[in-house]
Amino acid sequence: MNSNLQDIWVYLSASPLAHLTLTLVAFQIGFFIYQKGKLHPLLNPVLIAVILVVSFLLFTGTSYKDYFDGAQFVHFLLGPATVALAIPLYRQFERVRQSAFAILASLLAGSVTAMLSAVGIGYLLSASTNSLISLAPKSVTAPVAMGISEQLGGLPSLTAVLVITTGILGAMLGPIVLNLIGVKDMAARGLAMGTSSHGIGTARALQVSEIAGAFSGLAMGLNALATAILLPLLWQWIF
Repeated sequence: MNSNLQDIWVYLSASPLAHLTLTLVAFQIGFFIYQKGKLHPLLNPVLIAVILVVSFLLFTGTSYKDYFDGAQFVHFLLGPATVALAIPLYRQFERVRQSAFAILASLLAGSVTAMLSAVGIGYLLSASTNSLISLAPKSVTAPVAMGISEQLGGLPSLTAVLVITTGILGAMLGPIVLNLIGVKDMAARGLAMGTSSHGIGTARALQVSEIAGAFSGLAMGLNALATAILLPLLWQWIF
């Protein structure tokens, strides 16, 4: 019996569909738990899915490269999914136009605060220069953050981990913090989520409100642009 199961696993692990299926099943389990928990922010489905996938890979001794070769179709869909954020943004275009100055001011403040706070905390904890560079773009979507980190001499792999961690923590704790400080306007909540926790925070904002999702998607894109321009300038000025 054990031999048969091992043969089945060898067959499945050689198929690209195995790891794609693993990813989808892990997220569905995470989303099921999330719904059963009445959408509690701490039961973030992405976090649960990551824990399940990593545990499975460690248990089976599967390398990340082998996993990614099978699950890369999901990675490919990140592009179309990001472009699709333009739909709720288009529906809120008039409100965005009326709030353009406030959006830009809050975005710049949030972008600079995210960079300087990360670097400042790392510096106080005696982090190396490479680690500080890797920390700085943590609130930007992963492809942009990794590119910035690499150009400045950081560690793109470390940046990727920090970006994902920031996104998950932002999606989990962001709504709680915003409730505690009394931010009720959905546009403001969306801007805060998108600026601080990029795509994962935006997904959470979309679950709450289309307005929050639209402003979060806008903040995510503009924060990536602002960080790509400002971080190299700030880095030269500070160091």
